[in-house]
Amino acid sequence: MSRQRQIRLPRAETPRRATLTLVQAVVCGLALCGFVANADAQYYDQHGVLADSSAAPTYPQTSATPQPGAPVPGESGGSVFETIPSPSETPLSASPTAMQPGSDAALLRSATAAPSQQTAPTSLAPTQFESPFSFDESWSWQVLPDGIMYKSYLADNHDSRMGSQWIYKKDYGWLWDATLGARAGILRYGNQDPFYPEGWQLDIEGAAFVRMNLEHDRDVDSVDYRFGVPLTARRGAWEMKFGYYHLSSHMGDEYMVRNNSLDRINYVRENLLLGVGLHPNQNMRLYSEVIYGFYTDGGAEPWMFQFGAEYSPITCSRAGGAPFVAVHGRISQETDWSGGVTFQTGWQWHGRSNHTFRIGMQYFNGMEDQAQMYNHWEQQVGGGIWYDF
Repeated sequence: MSRQRQIRLPRAETPRRATLTLVQAVVCGLALCGFVANADAQYYDQHGVLADSSAAPTYPQTSATPQPGAPVPGESGGSVFETIPSPSETPLSASPTAMQPGSDAALLRSATAAPSQQTAPTSLAPTQFESPFSFDESWSWQVLPDGIMYKSYLADNHDSRMGSQWIYKKDYGWLWDATLGARAGILRYGNQDPFYPEGWQLDIEGAAFVRMNLEHDRDVDSVDYRFGVPLTARRGAWEMKFGYYHLSSHMGDEYMVRNNSLDRINYVRENLLLGVGLHPNQNMRLYSEVIYGFYTDGGAEPWMFQFGAEYSPITCSRAGGAPFVAVHGRISQETDWSGGVTFQTGWQWHGRSNHTFRIGMQYFNGMEDQAQMYNHWEQQVGGGIWYDF
């Protein structure tokens, strides 16, 4: 049998148009993330509470130093009060019984000798990374730990999670993009906090990204498959990951039958990646990632870069959830350094294990995420639901 013919689909738009749209969308997304985060900080500053925990209690400032001659509770006679003698009236060398450690007299004498320095506790600043629950902060080896140190990018539609988006593609029609995947920790050396874990962790992740055509009886147009093993680390506000992942793309049978063609692209990437994330506060993340394909085929080229920003407060104490905003950008060598940008916003809920359920809207503009059509420009808008591990 002859080898299957490889084709390179023509570009529907020039890279210049996609690049300009990418820059504009990233700037707008970053500005919106900053606006929402600033409004959130102002709200909690005014109300005196943290974004992900209840307000710290306040304590009245009272003096704990009794004055000589003032009535205090006692045991003498039938009265419930007795008078504290002044230091000049009572020598410090009192009877051994009266000055035994823990006795009322010893406590009163120490109170008159040294004024109290008691102050009200200070509430935590909103930028401190404080988990909503108590966990063991000591570092240890853990198999199948709770939580992910370097979580999937919220607005990256080709990251491992469970999700479903119903989108309208300009000049094409309605599509249904489904993500069937997961991500889990295999081994960790670090603390046991699933919300702000610190240490080192080995993960495993994988997903299938299915595109169905709602204009043609839910025919499968294409499927991309991903599998990876990242090594992640986190300390304070910084996080990083280094690892390997495989990505391959397959044209749907129904698509080929509908278009009476067996032509397809054998798109394959074997990748090494390095990502770095920074949390300016506990509700925001900025990140960038470089990907190098050491083996490529079907039009894929080695270099790809990703970057973005997210506003995603942890809200376990709020049954009503909280808003989220995310913007994700991508540029690649295979599209002549053009790319695409995804913007998402909506509502989310966090679980005790820091898994997140989100519902919201999505806008995408640029070169297609589906690798079978990687050199086609598209513009889409729609809504979706996502479950992040």
